[in-house]
Amino acid sequence: MKQAFLEDVPHIRWSCLTPESITPAVEEALALGEMAIDEVASQEPSKATFTSTYGALELATQELDRAWGRVGHLDSVCNSDALREVYNEWLPKVSAFHAQIALNDGLWQALKAVADNTEQVAKLSPVEKRLIEETLREFRENGADLPPAEKTRLEEVKKELAEKTQKFSENVLDATNAFELIVEDEARLEGLPQMAKDAAKASAASKEGEDDGSKEPRWRFTLQAPSLIPVLQYAEDDEIRRELWAAFSNVGREEPNSNGALLKEILTLRHEVATLLGKSNFADHVLQSRMAKEGKTALGFVEDLHARIQDQFSREVEELEAFKAEKTNTATGPLEPWEVGFWAEKLRKQRYDFDGESLRPYFTIDQVIDGMFAIVQEIFGIRIEEVDTVFHESPQEVPVDGEVEVWHPEVKFYNIYGGEGDLLGGFYADWHPRESKRGGAWMNYLRTGLPPEASENGKREPHIGLICGNLTPSVEGKPAQINHGEVETVFHEFGHLLHHLLGNVSVRSLNGVNVVWDFVELPSQIMENFCWERASLDRFARHVETGAPILDDLFDKMIAAKNFQSAMGTMRQLSFGKMDLDLHLNHTKHIEGDLDANIDAMLQDYQVRTKTPRPNNSQAFNHLFSSPTGYAAGYYSYKWAEVLDADAFTRFQEDGVLSAKVGREFREKILSQGNAREAGELFRDFMGRDPDLQALLIRSGLTTA
Repeated sequence: MKQAFLEDVPHIRWSCLTPESITPAVEEALALGEMAIDEVASQEPSKATFTSTYGALELATQELDRAWGRVGHLDSVCNSDALREVYNEWLPKVSAFHAQIALNDGLWQALKAVADNTEQVAKLSPVEKRLIEETLREFRENGADLPPAEKTRLEEVKKELAEKTQKFSENVLDATNAFELIVEDEARLEGLPQMAKDAAKASAASKEGEDDGSKEPRWRFTLQAPSLIPVLQYAEDDEIRRELWAAFSNVGREEPNSNGALLKEILTLRHEVATLLGKSNFADHVLQSRMAKEGKTALGFVEDLHARIQDQFSREVEELEAFKAEKTNTATGPLEPWEVGFWAEKLRKQRYDFDGESLRPYFTIDQVIDGMFAIVQEIFGIRIEEVDTVFHESPQEVPVDGEVEVWHPEVKFYNIYGGEGDLLGGFYADWHPRESKRGGAWMNYLRTGLPPEASENGKREPHIGLICGNLTPSVEGKPAQINHGEVETVFHEFGHLLHHLLGNVSVRSLNGVNVVWDFVELPSQIMENFCWERASLDRFARHVETGAPILDDLFDKMIAAKNFQSAMGTMRQLSFGKMDLDLHLNHTKHIEGDLDANIDAMLQDYQVRTKTPRPNNSQAFNHLFSSPTGYAAGYYSYKWAEVLDADAFTRFQEDGVLSAKVGREFREKILSQGNAREAGELFRDFMGRDPDLQALLIRSGLTTA
């Protein structure tokens, strides 16, 4: 039997994926990969064929991708000292292996020889031609045409980048976990929703061990979003809000988990990558293959949106300051940063008589998920079924037929079927926070399958994916009730998952979410729209006690409040995109100067003015600095893709929100296509034209026409 990290199976033996089994698995996978690459590179270029080059290269790293993908996943959801140690030991070696592929001259010559053979290329399918085009581009962007000395230096830089970005991520996780606030006086929790109080009490009890009733009650707050955000929005105690805000703002800024020096080193290394590859900055290097094409285009997009909403943003800030002054009988002026969310929530409640917490009873996690499944089944023509799972604390060396293991008892597994009943794939779902699990929400894939015509046995090879979050957990055995923002998160990440699971491309590397970064958020963000429409909400928003849908009066208030402080919310996203692009377009300024001072000056017109200056989030910004590239120079993609999703969703609205006709077309023309064609072409195929920014502005309440 194959080592568990290397098994190509739909159901992974998670109990056998132990830290001590990583080294032999990765050693074997690297050896297999090196042999496969050498075989492709050693052939005579004049005799090379598409199958012996591009086809073989597709298979060359499959064992390593499989094993290392599982290691990386466990690092995200089951982090431990033992796992971290072995992960960091192998990370530079795995990074170096991948960096060397594009720098292998024999391999490069073989690939070019096939691409230059017009007679051979003419016989290929459109997807195979696309693979040639994308492979050549990727090789050139990774240094294939560099002279030997520069290739060597590029390898060194990429290895160092992998190490430093992993350390950045570890610092954020460790700093987040290092903080806790214990409250012993319940009076200090005035204003906090009961569910948040119950969760904090349960957290304190679980941390201290079983409560036998002899201790006075205590409440524990952490920097995890379900614990932090309710405090900043609702707690009347100004000092509690200040303490949590200060701790959150200092993540990545204090020893032993400081990221300041690391951030500059990462920027320096990225800039060197760009210059080695002939670009003046890292943004231009990263964006050359994306929809934006270059840094100045992405920055222009951010600055154009900024200019369009600047006046409304200023009005919203002034309005918030005036509201607080009125309610406290004080002079109008900037708020403290830990007051902004608190007073915004009070203003929203007064204006619309709407409290977001009033929606929680309608959003039990299982009900939300079941309803979401019902919606996607209806519009995309699929079927989703939960599968029984088991969790083993010790390795199960002999697998049980049909048994589906999970990495934690809370994790669930589902199969997804096509309209004809064929198994398209399966996915794991892990929704709640743990200290061993990184923050945020994400989707990833563990296996990319193939359609029947491309598989060896003529049968569909199922995809396997996963979806993770840090949602409000269950308390005292009651159904977990999440807020509306968390509902949007569930739908968002499931959109990414559908993009993977419904992929129907005959080349693995062109399937699913392997698309340009400023297009990848379209399938995820379009799903968020279903969290606001009555027709779709009624499928899953049911009161936990009565089973009734959201009352008309409450729904009307929810919709009326939807775009409350929309300009402020949009400006926050634009500030992240602006900071990201400026850091990577103007590397020297930030490396040689005062990083914080430069960022603060740059974002002066993008942030709510506050009495106490708020530290920027650069040193805890995992999106930008926890991997060699990630969202670096690409954070603008969220807003860019919002333009795409707002525009695309108008087709659902015009034909009926739950339109199976439009849903099938979206599946066929977007979700199933992966990177088989250029992103702009896919969008035009679905919409019949280029994207229109107006739809986003209207949806966000930033314009009326």
